[in-house]
Amino acid sequence: MKNTIGREIPKLIKGFGKTDLFIGAWEKLKKGWMDEITIPPPNKAKMPHQCKSCSGLEQAIARTSPKNGMTVSFHHHLRNGDNILVKTIDILAKMGIKDITLASSSLNQSHDALLKYLKDGTITKIWTSGLRGLLGKAISNGILDQPIIIHSHGGRVRAIHTGKIQVDLVIIAASAADEEGNATGSHGKSAFGSLGYAMIDAQYAKQVIVVTDNMVDFPCIPNSISQNFVDYVVKVDSIGDASQIATGTTRITKSPLDLRIAKLAANVIEHSGFFIPGFSFQVGAGGASLAVAKFIREKMTQQNLKGSFLLGGVTSYIVNMLEEGLFKTVFDVQSFDAAVSSSILNNKNHIEIPAGLYANPFNCGCLTNKLDVVVLGALEIDTNFNVNVITGSDGTIRGASGGHSDTASGANLTVVVCPSFRGRVAIVKKTIHTVVTPGETIDVLVTERGICVNPNKPELEEQLIKAGLPIKKIEDLQKEVESIVGIEKKIEFTDKIVGIVEYRDGTIIDVIRQVKD
Repeated sequence: MKNTIGREIPKLIKGFGKTDLFIGAWEKLKKGWMDEITIPPPNKAKMPHQCKSCSGLEQAIARTSPKNGMTVSFHHHLRNGDNILVKTIDILAKMGIKDITLASSSLNQSHDALLKYLKDGTITKIWTSGLRGLLGKAISNGILDQPIIIHSHGGRVRAIHTGKIQVDLVIIAASAADEEGNATGSHGKSAFGSLGYAMIDAQYAKQVIVVTDNMVDFPCIPNSISQNFVDYVVKVDSIGDASQIATGTTRITKSPLDLRIAKLAANVIEHSGFFIPGFSFQVGAGGASLAVAKFIREKMTQQNLKGSFLLGGVTSYIVNMLEEGLFKTVFDVQSFDAAVSSSILNNKNHIEIPAGLYANPFNCGCLTNKLDVVVLGALEIDTNFNVNVITGSDGTIRGASGGHSDTASGANLTVVVCPSFRGRVAIVKKTIHTVVTPGETIDVLVTERGICVNPNKPELEEQLIKAGLPIKKIEDLQKEVESIVGIEKKIEFTDKIVGIVEYRDGTIIDVIRQVKD
């Protein structure tokens, strides 16, 4: 079968079941979701003055009565500095637990040590928004019998609410916590900022363990995770290295090419009709995206223009814009810079939010639906504006869906920034390996070779032409790039499906097949 963007999706996928085909970015929501199956949070109880503290992570896990076939979840707020996920799986493996479904909100290179557990049957299934490093390569080469499921950040919350992901045990790393499990990421030696992705797990997991390297007196203030959801609390020497949160991708680029792209993107935003008092804005954490924020900041200052709110993954650069009064509020679901934690702690206008409020399509007020402008990146984009942010030019899994499709679907103006090619590999193509975000939700592509406007936005294209911006058809740009780098060697795949890409509403937008040796 083919879905509405022409991607071939089997009716049934081994290890997943019957597929629900993508029918358009908003079509399922238009039909309503009152008939969607939903599950309630589990009932829990503790006796008066019952102690939740455990002597170590091993004891806490043992008390949860782990079993084969269980689903274990984690958050990725510490990114490459995480020190808890692998330790937990080590403990479960030593206990002889097999057939684990790993449901981490994202996975990074710091989790490469899990590879041995994919080989020996400890981990047999994965739900996540992103996957990189050795894990991504191994899964692309078919190491697992069952396909992994890639979801967006909003889609993950929807999957938990509807019971597609049923979490047996969640381990929540916190930079500060008290004896009852009230926990935060906003202060302590390992402070990392928002705990937005862990909040849904705390509410819905059958067993909740909070792990901290900073036990504070009751009550822990502020608390991102509330004690009434927490079963056990563990004090450890270290939850990880918060300095590894801010990598090179969370700093403004110095590349002349990327700066040209960023300046063009800022000009697109300025002349789009949405650069007006009270506009809301989200920008990614990549170097080029942050450079767009730099130029927008300059334009706002020059024009004395004040915005409404900033949204999403937050860096110290975004915090600076808040503190300068350029925006009234920051809504923070994930902090991309450890320095952001002090702002969450001290600034009442820097508001920590759960992933459900951020982007869950199955509620009446996710903030992505109130966005005016979002700037996003791309690994590949095709001539229909479909975007790939999950698989690389070699076909292997090496990226993250994240909030890409969530924000693109809700924003009034979605701008994708990327070079037209990297090295000798085209980024703008006739077809791409994997579709994560459908082209109908992308308004503008900005490259160093020009700006392409989606044909479904003729008024926007006319405005940008009047502003003197270098507009060209995306088909012309694709041919221009191909004439420079040549026709890309076709990657060969087997029939085996190693990954399923869910759109944010739970429909299947694409599948990822095993790379042929």
